[in-house]
Amino acid sequence: MAVTSAMVKELRERTGAGMMDCKNTLVETGGDIEKAIEVLREKGLAKAAKKAGRVASQGLVKLAFAEDGKQAAVVEVNAETDFVAKNEEFIDFTENLAGLALTEAPKDLEAFMNIDYLNQGCVRDVLTNKIATIGENMSVRRFVRFEQPGVVYVGYLHGGGKIGVIVGLKTDASLDQVQTLGKDLAMQVASMNPRFIDESAIDPEYIESEKNILIQQALNEGKPRDIVEKMVAGRLKKELKEICLLEQKFVKNPDLTVAQYIEETAKEIGQAVKVAEMVRYEVGEGIEKAEENFAEEVAKQMNN
Repeated sequence: MAVTSAMVKELRERTGAGMMDCKNTLVETGGDIEKAIEVLREKGLAKAAKKAGRVASQGLVKLAFAEDGKQAAVVEVNAETDFVAKNEEFIDFTENLAGLALTEAPKDLEAFMNIDYLNQGCVRDVLTNKIATIGENMSVRRFVRFEQPGVVYVGYLHGGGKIGVIVGLKTDASLDQVQTLGKDLAMQVASMNPRFIDESAIDPEYIESEKNILIQQALNEGKPRDIVEKMVAGRLKKELKEICLLEQKFVKNPDLTVAQYIEETAKEIGQAVKVAEMVRYEVGEGIEKAEENFAEEVAKQMNN
């Protein structure tokens, strides 16, 4: 019996196994889908489907850069436990994915999942196979690639990959000249988590929303309405300094703002430097982590 793409699709959906595994198994079983499911289960390749519903909130962030710093990429790959995130196979997988994001420049996550992974099949199929062999649900959560003319990219990984930061510096200076500055700025972003580069990058709607919140807070405190506006202006300015990178106190030298540190460095190297882009990935941020009663978890394991 000829194996069709529809049969491969159905088997993948029912087992979660990789495309090539499904195709080869269907060929092996003469197109018998039920028999193919049994074979995949016997090989341990159908485990992935059962694990797909489990929360993967641990994992790693990895970075990749072109030699001259003109391109950069960051990838987050998630697993269920920190133990697996420290597994060499998982680490290598994440590092290779960062490299592929850099060299292949996929336009979005769907395209990324379909690119070839070291001649082992597409990223999606390799991921499915690793879920089966490692034994935990995993996901390629997100990535971003940078390549802007006239920009040099530098990064910093914290905690072995718990936080990853890339900072893009618009400058005519070489990577060597701005390497230290870039790493210091990336460490600043990792530590202080600014939301914006400077006030010009802030959405006016965000400022208006924050202003209204602060006004209401001041009124709730019983402050007279006629002085609330002045009070709020000061509070808003203070808040914006905390969330804008260039306004923050430089962690390594609190006597300087980040903007002043950049200015000092630019004078030393004799080249203008401006922060053009930044991204900060923290493993699991925004993922709702499942909280289970320990006794229920034990009972669940006993019933499996």
